[in-house]
Amino acid sequence: MQLGDARSGKLADNLVAFGRALRRAGVRTDSARMALAQQAALCVGLDQKQDLSAALEAVLISREQDRAVFRELFEAFFRDPELANKLLAQLLPSAQEPAPPTQKRPRVSEALSPSRPPESNAEQEPEQKIDFDAAMTASDAVRLQQADFNALGAAEYQLVQRLAREIALPIPAMPLRRHRAGTRGARVHWRRAIQQAARTDGELLALPRWQRIRKPLPILILIDVSGSMERYARLLLAFLHAATQSCPRRDVFAFGTDLTDLTDTFASADPDHMLALSSARIHDFAGGTRLGASLHTLRRMHARRLVGRRTVVLLITDGLDTGEPELLAQELDALKRHARALFWLNPLLRFDGYAPIARGAAVLHQKADAMLAVHNLSRLQELAQSLRQLLQA
Repeated sequence: MQLGDARSGKLADNLVAFGRALRRAGVRTDSARMALAQQAALCVGLDQKQDLSAALEAVLISREQDRAVFRELFEAFFRDPELANKLLAQLLPSAQEPAPPTQKRPRVSEALSPSRPPESNAEQEPEQKIDFDAAMTASDAVRLQQADFNALGAAEYQLVQRLAREIALPIPAMPLRRHRAGTRGARVHWRRAIQQAARTDGELLALPRWQRIRKPLPILILIDVSGSMERYARLLLAFLHAATQSCPRRDVFAFGTDLTDLTDTFASADPDHMLALSSARIHDFAGGTRLGASLHTLRRMHARRLVGRRTVVLLITDGLDTGEPELLAQELDALKRHARALFWLNPLLRFDGYAPIARGAAVLHQKADAMLAVHNLSRLQELAQSLRQLLQA
């Protein structure tokens, strides 16, 4: 098997593309692991496919549930090196290949190829398929970045949903009251300094210090699944499932006329499985909106989900509430007393000159710390930067 000469950069390019495919399949990878993967590939060589697979699996996979996905994706991705190089040259991380005898896992299939309508000519050459896909992706990329989720066709919606899963949403880490030994800090850690000096014959090479522990803030996601939010809810659930994987604590609730706890469904690494579980659990999907009553249920039944004024609340709704505005204002005040910040993510900001004049929207606009747009891919990419700036202000 040949993946390209490391001196020409093709090895690194292939590994980076494979890393993107792993992330799209829900496997946690980062730049540090990809650097280790390149070193591992150079150490074991590229002559034996099994050796390379074992080496990459050792440095890239840390969860047992991801091993089967990795092995199946590795076999499919590196089955044809020439095809992989052509895809990389055309900036396509995936290609649609003839179906193998065994059925791929949903995560592997989506990581490798976007869904397309069946083509009339089943005998079409792979070279023609690649050129067609590359041209379509290049011509639509800019438009899809700005396209409103509610205006997408079925095929475009599926493609944008996969692209949204690749957008990161890092929640800022804030210092805790607890300390640990480190290299930065105002106070010297004398006990650790004496221990280090004892190991170096009394010579103190560096002064260890007390450093405050930093931890990502807990996140609470409240997403509207009413009829007016139907097209946004599924896509934003897929986005938040992938974007908040690194959060040590995240709680997720859907609301319409009732409140539904989706936290355990987000524990699934497979986004398709998560969406299927969520759809089965939500019984008021595409119905009305009673945000005030839902927040009352949250406060009464799930008060422990809010961690001592540290929780970041993401409230995703268009504000078209059918409940009483007085109850909504009361529950939002109670929620803010137990949260660090309340951000209203509003898809109606897609309209120029939008003003929150509806009863529920007016209350939300008054109580929320900020109102942010989430109606297209471009806005989702800006969301992380906006949250970071607002939380550090």
